[in-house]
Amino acid sequence: MNKMLIKKNDMVVVTKGKDKGKSGKVLVVLPEKDSAIVEKINFVKEFIRRDQSKNVQGGVMEKEAPIHISNLMIFCSECAQGVRVKTTRMDDGSKIRICSKCDVSLEKQ
Repeated sequence: MNKMLIKKNDMVVVTKGKDKGKSGKVLVVLPEKDSAIVEKINFVKEFIRRDQSKNVQGGVMEKEAPIHISNLMIFCSECAQGVRVKTTRMDDGSKIRICSKCDVSLEKQ
């Protein structure tokens, strides 16, 4: 299993699939499936059965489904596009993610 370079609250761009070109914020990262749930991306219909004991109406509901991380790229605000990511070790020993094009840190301050 590869190391996950995408983290929660990252802005990402979809590179493949029905939502190609769209961008959104990562809500949940699922490392066991190598996938992530992105806000307003990859909607699927879920059919809810009516349940009177739980007072559930029932019907069709849309929700976000997981999308594989190979179909996502982290959005760089300097480059204004999806970019590949490099990791670099700082002087204090911590690792940070940087843009491979413009060498700007992608970590939130």
